[in-house]
Amino acid sequence: LLHLWIGGSSSIHPLELLQTILKGPRGDEPATLIVWQIRLPRIVTAVAAGALLGSVGAAFQALFRNPLAEPYIIGVSSGAALGGTLAILTGLSGIMAGLALPLFGFVGGMGALALVMALARAAGGRRVETLLLAGVVLGSLLSALVSVTLVMAGEDTNTVLRWLMGSITPAEWSRGGILWGFLAVLLPLLWAYGRRLNALAISESAASLAGVKVKQVQTVVLVAGTAGASAAVGTCGVIPFLGLVAPHMVRRIIGEDIRILLPASALAGGGLLVLADLAAQQLKRGTELPVGAVTALLGAPILLWLLSRRS
Repeated sequence: LLHLWIGGSSSIHPLELLQTILKGPRGDEPATLIVWQIRLPRIVTAVAAGALLGSVGAAFQALFRNPLAEPYIIGVSSGAALGGTLAILTGLSGIMAGLALPLFGFVGGMGALALVMALARAAGGRRVETLLLAGVVLGSLLSALVSVTLVMAGEDTNTVLRWLMGSITPAEWSRGGILWGFLAVLLPLLWAYGRRLNALAISESAASLAGVKVKQVQTVVLVAGTAGASAAVGTCGVIPFLGLVAPHMVRRIIGEDIRILLPASALAGGGLLVLADLAAQQLKRGTELPVGAVTALLGAPILLWLLSRRS
């Protein structure tokens, strides 16, 4: 598996692969270029994106007290997709050393969160049901805007569609570094709210009786989770099921304590995305399948199996 992950479809011998990794990025040999400029940045990016989605999914399931909650539940993916689509169609995605696309996706996702919270406030509060309903409505609206934008662009939209379906390509050290930066900040922040999320997972009234400031926790977790999910979507496109399946998988092993579930879900999410990316490259040689399609194909049966076992 390690040879497939790092060596990919190239004919690098496992021993040569190990020597190339130990030697470092010095030199211009084909093996060095493949490993240090293509394969390793891809793995670093996939692990960070999967870890972000897994940990955010675990936090949102506790916050919304809903086992079907996932990182995109309040319209984050639609907002980030709209931002990334506009960046690609306007030709701005390649500026700033390729970092403009994650930036546009991040801005789009955070903008979607701001609209959801404004809609929930206008509806008379920030209850869980109101946030979920506002997220579903806004997500549908933004998804429609993405479709209309693609149709009206009148250009070759294959690049946009491939990104929207999830793709780790092109993976660069700079993009992976950004995702690891988000993960280094957001995972400890969410973990610090673990005890309060455990109380909220029971009910808002129980959390209030325990001294938890419910609205403050909602705001912090929503903003932090949306930031992480937006960064992941802006970098790798929409990757479904991962943030939903990873917490369910580890919850069966370690239980419900969010302080343990968060880091475990991050590990599971990173590992699952690397495996899905490997399958996307190996299922049909010469063609790379969208990694989002692979996670959906693999994630749906896994989730159904977990639910059947739980029943």
